[in-house]
Amino acid sequence: MYDMTCAHKGFPFGTRLRVTNLKNGKSVVVTVNDRGPFVAGRDLDLSYAAAKEIGLVKAGVGRVRIEYLGRNMRYVKRIAYGSSSSSGPYTIQAGSFREKANADRLKQGLKTGSHAVYITSVTVKGRKFYRVRIGNFKNRDKAYSFAKTLADEGYSVFLTPKD
Repeated sequence: MYDMTCAHKGFPFGTRLRVTNLKNGKSVVVTVNDRGPFVAGRDLDLSYAAAKEIGLVKAGVGRVRIEYLGRNMRYVKRIAYGSSSSSGPYTIQAGSFREKANADRLKQGLKTGSHAVYITSVTVKGRKFYRVRIGNFKNRDKAYSFAKTLADEGYSVFLTPKD
Protein backbone atom coordinates (compact mmCIF):
# COMPACT_ATOMS: atom_id res chain seq x y z
CA MET A 1 0.00 0.00 0.00
CA TYR A 2 2.82 2.43 0.81
CA ASP A 3 5.31 1.19 -1.80
CA MET A 4 5.47 2.35 -5.40
CA THR A 5 3.75 -0.74 -6.79
CA CYS A 6 0.80 -1.73 -8.92
CA ALA A 7 -1.29 -4.63 -10.12
CA HIS A 8 -1.54 -5.25 -13.85
CA LYS A 9 -3.39 -7.88 -15.86
CA GLY A 10 -0.60 -8.74 -18.25
CA PHE A 11 2.86 -7.42 -17.45
CA PRO A 12 5.09 -9.93 -15.61
CA PHE A 13 5.93 -9.30 -11.97
CA GLY A 14 8.97 -7.08 -11.65
CA THR A 15 8.06 -4.93 -14.67
CA ARG A 16 8.80 -1.27 -14.06
CA LEU A 17 6.31 1.23 -15.47
CA ARG A 18 6.12 5.01 -15.61
CA VAL A 19 2.48 5.97 -15.02
CA THR A 20 1.44 9.52 -15.92
CA ASN A 21 -1.85 11.09 -14.89
CA LEU A 22 -3.15 12.62 -18.14
CA LYS A 23 -5.14 15.25 -16.25
CA ASN A 24 -2.22 16.89 -14.42
CA GLY A 25 0.94 15.49 -16.07
CA LYS A 26 2.32 14.05 -12.80
CA SER A 27 4.11 10.71 -13.12
CA VAL A 28 5.45 7.96 -10.91
CA VAL A 29 7.57 4.85 -11.48
CA VAL A 30 5.98 1.67 -10.12
CA THR A 31 6.78 -2.05 -10.10
CA VAL A 32 4.18 -4.68 -11.00
CA ASN A 33 3.86 -7.02 -8.02
CA ASP A 34 0.27 -8.24 -8.28
CA ARG A 35 -2.46 -9.25 -10.72
CA GLY A 36 -5.57 -7.22 -11.34
CA PRO A 37 -7.61 -5.19 -11.38
CA PHE A 38 -10.57 -7.46 -11.97
CA VAL A 39 -12.88 -4.69 -13.11
CA ALA A 40 -13.98 -4.40 -16.74
CA GLY A 41 -12.23 -1.58 -18.59
CA ARG A 42 -9.35 -1.25 -16.15
CA ASP A 43 -5.81 -2.53 -16.74
CA LEU A 44 -3.88 -1.07 -13.82
CA ASP A 45 -4.40 -0.71 -10.07
CA LEU A 46 -1.94 1.61 -8.33
CA SER A 47 -0.92 1.33 -4.70
CA TYR A 48 -2.18 4.08 -2.42
CA ALA A 49 1.28 5.72 -2.36
CA ALA A 50 1.56 5.76 -6.16
CA ALA A 51 -2.00 7.05 -6.64
CA LYS A 52 -1.36 9.81 -4.07
CA GLU A 53 1.87 10.83 -5.82
CA ILE A 54 0.07 11.53 -9.11
CA GLY A 55 -3.15 12.91 -7.65
CA LEU A 56 -5.56 10.01 -8.13
CA VAL A 57 -6.54 9.20 -4.54
CA LYS A 58 -9.52 11.53 -4.33
CA ALA A 59 -10.89 10.64 -7.78
CA GLY A 60 -10.19 6.93 -7.30
CA VAL A 61 -9.85 6.36 -11.05
CA GLY A 62 -8.41 8.29 -13.96
CA ARG A 63 -6.89 8.09 -17.39
CA VAL A 64 -3.15 7.46 -17.42
CA ARG A 65 -0.32 6.83 -19.87
CA ILE A 66 1.76 3.72 -19.15
CA GLU A 67 5.39 3.49 -20.32
CA TYR A 68 7.39 0.27 -20.07
CA LEU A 69 10.78 0.86 -18.37
CA GLY A 70 12.18 -2.67 -18.18
CA ARG A 71 12.06 -5.51 -15.72
CA ASN A 72 13.76 -6.44 -12.47
CA MET A 73 14.66 -10.12 -13.01
CA ARG A 74 14.80 -10.87 -9.27
CA TYR A 75 11.06 -11.52 -9.58
CA VAL A 76 11.67 -14.63 -11.71
CA LYS A 77 11.06 -17.68 -9.52
CA ARG A 78 12.34 -21.23 -9.53
CA ILE A 79 10.15 -24.30 -9.92
CA ALA A 80 9.85 -26.64 -6.95
CA TYR A 81 9.03 -30.33 -7.41
CA GLY A 82 6.89 -32.80 -5.52
CA SER A 83 7.24 -36.55 -5.78
CA SER A 84 8.97 -37.60 -9.00
CA SER A 85 7.90 -41.23 -8.81
CA SER A 86 4.59 -40.59 -10.57
CA SER A 87 4.21 -41.09 -14.30
CA GLY A 88 1.42 -38.51 -14.41
CA PRO A 89 -0.85 -36.79 -14.64
CA TYR A 90 0.70 -33.64 -13.17
CA THR A 91 -0.60 -30.33 -11.92
CA ILE A 92 1.02 -27.05 -10.93
CA GLN A 93 0.42 -25.60 -7.50
CA ALA A 94 0.66 -21.83 -7.40
CA GLY A 95 -0.25 -21.24 -3.77
CA SER A 96 -1.49 -22.69 -0.51
CA PHE A 97 -3.48 -20.54 1.89
CA ARG A 98 -5.24 -20.77 5.23
CA GLU A 99 -7.81 -18.21 4.08
CA LYS A 100 -10.05 -19.25 1.18
CA ALA A 101 -10.42 -15.61 0.09
CA ASN A 102 -6.67 -15.48 -0.63
CA ALA A 103 -6.92 -18.66 -2.72
CA ASP A 104 -9.91 -17.23 -4.59
CA ARG A 105 -7.96 -14.04 -5.34
CA LEU A 106 -4.97 -15.94 -6.73
CA LYS A 107 -7.28 -18.17 -8.78
CA GLN A 108 -8.87 -15.08 -10.33
CA GLY A 109 -5.44 -13.69 -11.24
CA LEU A 110 -4.29 -16.97 -12.79
CA LYS A 111 -7.14 -17.57 -15.21
CA THR A 112 -5.19 -18.75 -18.22
CA GLY A 113 -7.83 -19.72 -20.72
CA SER A 114 -5.87 -22.78 -21.78
CA HIS A 115 -5.62 -24.65 -18.46
CA ALA A 116 -8.19 -25.03 -15.70
CA VAL A 117 -7.39 -23.19 -12.47
CA TYR A 118 -8.99 -24.81 -9.44
CA ILE A 119 -8.85 -24.92 -5.66
CA THR A 120 -8.50 -28.04 -3.54
CA SER A 121 -8.58 -28.21 0.22
CA VAL A 122 -6.49 -30.37 2.53
CA THR A 123 -6.16 -30.66 6.28
CA VAL A 124 -2.57 -30.85 7.56
CA LYS A 125 -1.99 -31.33 11.30
CA GLY A 126 -5.53 -30.20 12.02
CA ARG A 127 -5.27 -27.03 9.91
CA LYS A 128 -7.20 -26.53 6.68
CA PHE A 129 -5.35 -25.21 3.63
CA TYR A 130 -6.69 -24.13 0.25
CA ARG A 131 -4.39 -24.99 -2.64
CA VAL A 132 -4.56 -23.17 -5.96
CA ARG A 133 -3.70 -25.51 -8.79
CA ILE A 134 -3.48 -25.29 -12.55
CA GLY A 135 -4.02 -27.92 -15.20
CA ASN A 136 -4.10 -31.62 -15.71
CA PHE A 137 -0.93 -32.35 -17.67
CA LYS A 138 -0.39 -35.81 -19.12
CA ASN A 139 3.37 -35.72 -18.70
CA ARG A 140 5.99 -33.92 -16.68
CA ASP A 141 7.56 -32.10 -19.66
CA LYS A 142 4.28 -30.37 -20.58
CA ALA A 143 3.67 -29.44 -16.95
CA TYR A 144 7.23 -28.12 -16.62
CA SER A 145 6.89 -26.00 -19.75
CA PHE A 146 3.80 -24.25 -18.41
CA ALA A 147 5.28 -23.99 -14.90
CA LYS A 148 8.35 -22.26 -16.38
CA THR A 149 6.11 -19.66 -18.01
CA LEU A 150 4.48 -18.95 -14.66
CA ALA A 151 7.82 -18.85 -12.81
CA ASP A 152 9.20 -16.42 -15.41
CA GLU A 153 6.19 -14.18 -14.73
CA GLY A 154 7.02 -14.19 -11.02
CA TYR A 155 4.84 -16.93 -9.57
CA SER A 156 6.30 -19.38 -7.07
CA VAL A 157 5.10 -22.72 -8.43
CA PHE A 158 5.25 -26.33 -7.34
CA LEU A 159 5.07 -29.16 -9.89
CA THR A 160 3.33 -32.19 -8.40
CA PRO A 161 1.43 -35.33 -9.37
CA LYS A 162 -2.29 -34.66 -9.58
CA ASP A 163 -4.29 -36.16 -6.70
